[in-house]
Amino acid sequence: MLIVIMMLYLCFSTAVNLLPGVFFFLNLKSFVQRFLLWTELLDPTNLVISIEKIEKSRQLLSTDAARGNVEDKKIQEAWKKSLSTVNPDSSKLIPAPFRPAAFLPFTGPVVFFSMMPSKGIKSMILPQLSFYTYTTAFNIINGNSSYHHRPRESLLLGAGVTASSTFFGIIPHLAQMKYSLDNYLVRFLLRRVLPVLFIAQVSGMNVLASRSLEPTRGIKVMDKEGKVIGHSRKAGQKAVKETAISRTVLFGTSTCVPEVLAYFFKRTQFFLQHPRSLWAVKLSCTILVMGLMVPVSFGMFPQIGQIQCSKLEEEIQSSTEETELFYNRGV
Repeated sequence: MLIVIMMLYLCFSTAVNLLPGVFFFLNLKSFVQRFLLWTELLDPTNLVISIEKIEKSRQLLSTDAARGNVEDKKIQEAWKKSLSTVNPDSSKLIPAPFRPAAFLPFTGPVVFFSMMPSKGIKSMILPQLSFYTYTTAFNIINGNSSYHHRPRESLLLGAGVTASSTFFGIIPHLAQMKYSLDNYLVRFLLRRVLPVLFIAQVSGMNVLASRSLEPTRGIKVMDKEGKVIGHSRKAGQKAVKETAISRTVLFGTSTCVPEVLAYFFKRTQFFLQHPRSLWAVKLSCTILVMGLMVPVSFGMFPQIGQIQCSKLEEEIQSSTEETELFYNRGV
């Protein structure tokens, strides 16, 4: 189902007038400002905003008055509606299941089940496959896509990345099935440490692979007025690298903290009397930690990144006198 939605997005998604979010994001220089903004953009109500309201917001932002008046409350609300529903690079409406506000509801429960000990092939593969199918589609749809490509390329890339990520994701479970867990140290490493390391690293690799077309074909770089200067592969490398780091931190922390708390919870008297409560505690902890870490991860790096023009390709340096250019990092 997610693949079908992704296909429709790549082929038929409605596009609105391109209006890079430079003017709004340049005012968010501190991490705290970006974190607070993402707590608003992740509001679940952003999943049900009508296309009519989104278009009205974009029309308001296209006026000259909006460019220099980011303090106006109406302008700010229009920016938030736009940024939570429209890809800043391609100007396409993002399908509701892949908007930033849908990330936690989709990935939270799946991350929990992917960390549980598997009892068979289905319970081992399905959570991993569901998790990486969604995150791969999310990365592609919320990344940069203004470079020349065919929808078929993205679909084939997404299928390959999903399959490889799922394979790497089940390695800790295969290790648990193959090796004896009688030894405490081995059991601790295979059940606690290895799954956390793998989901963190594979999630970062998933971003690098699913958005691999950006460093190879380049992404748009703009001046401070939003004028596109050209397409840069080096800016694409920087954008994908930053997103991969943020995703590694997100899932590494979101899986490590529940495991640590569960380790101590299992030694309490309450757990000895109610052993099944461990599931509820781990699930609640996973959702709570991810609820905090998603805005932390999304706001870790500026959404509109800055890069020195001297670090870009020669053809871009010769096309502008600006010393600093901007690019969309993606989510």
